[in-house]
Amino acid sequence: MIDPYLQAIMDAMQASGFRWPDPIEPVALRALLDAPMPAPPVEIAERRDVVIETPGGAIPARLYHPAPGKRLPVTLFFHGGGWVVGTLETHDRLAAALAARSGCALVSVAYRLAPEHPFPAAIEDALAVAARLPALAAEWGVDADRYALAGDSAGGNIAAAAALELAQAARPPLHQLLLYPVIEARFDTPSYRAAAEGGFLTPDQMRWFWDQYAPGALRDDPRAAPIRATSLAGAPPATILVAGNDPLHDEGVAYAERLRAAGVPVALHDFAGAIHGFASLFGMAPIADEAVDVAAAALRAALRVR
Repeated sequence: MIDPYLQAIMDAMQASGFRWPDPIEPVALRALLDAPMPAPPVEIAERRDVVIETPGGAIPARLYHPAPGKRLPVTLFFHGGGWVVGTLETHDRLAAALAARSGCALVSVAYRLAPEHPFPAAIEDALAVAARLPALAAEWGVDADRYALAGDSAGGNIAAAAALELAQAARPPLHQLLLYPVIEARFDTPSYRAAAEGGFLTPDQMRWFWDQYAPGALRDDPRAAPIRATSLAGAPPATILVAGNDPLHDEGVAYAERLRAAGVPVALHDFAGAIHGFASLFGMAPIADEAVDVAAAALRAALRVR
């Protein structure tokens, strides 16, 4: 059963005429979904657009700092949107809230999008930003040795894949925060079978997103589907949030179980009444505020905010 506040939001969207384009096409989908949510902005002491120069090119990003002048741990955040949609603006409120409530700085990364830049462009951008973190730490007022990776949906996929890649790095992430992450492309889990057509995220929509990002055999690569890694041992500790009314629910739970089996500390939070993407609805649905508080507390604890 869907939380009544979330159901009311979905009903209002439907009544307003909100519909996905048919057929789904990237330009039309971006025109529909890349408009920022009509909600009050989240106040934070510093919100600054930056450009991260990497060997592969310049990557736009946005720095959120709750205490300018103080050196804080930092979270690298990757937005959701099926690797196709999503911007710094669509996730501005969520990014700012995570920074403000955790007491950590946060850098939201505008990685390259599919289908123009398919797999592995997004993960390459994530790794390039992590590699540049020590050089930018003084400018940003952050501690490059105390950082986490975080993301929602497809951004959770990027964060999880990058966490595995960086686990043996000289400066590994201290934590991975995954909000209803995309973990694999099976489409046959019970939560996929239970997902009703016309819901907030449908199985057909997820199939389309995968086709844009990692078609065919590419989705067998562990950098695209982290649960396919031969071993998860040594991965950073994880906090995983899943939504009960979401086709991605079961793969998030399965990833938590595999991490635990590999000896990785995991905190799994299952929000039975939630829908995909619900954390972005904080301020409108109490269950979303609860999720943001859980996520922020995990970052605060993992990064040892003083």
